[in-house]
Amino acid sequence: MGDILLDPTDVVERERKAFAPRLESLAGKTVGLLDISKAKGAFFLDRVEEVLREQYGVKDVLRRMKPTVARTAPEPLKAELSQKCDAIIEALSD
Repeated sequence: MGDILLDPTDVVERERKAFAPRLESLAGKTVGLLDISKAKGAFFLDRVEEVLREQYGVKDVLRRMKPTVARTAPEPLKAELSQKCDAIIEALSD
């Protein structure tokens, strides 16, 4: 019998993107913390913020939360973070 084997995987060609330039230091910078709305995310980011301020000299932290974990961050939220922050950390937790 001639069975046919179907491969459900696919190869998707993606455009290569350059990484953002690295900051030499976080001292005096504004860092965005994006909570993706998972359980205990705020608890985790509280500690991240503490470490950024105390050990890395971060000047300001801008915290935002996605409306739902199931979707990407809305464009206005991404635009706000990219305009106001020198660096952004997107965090998840459980």
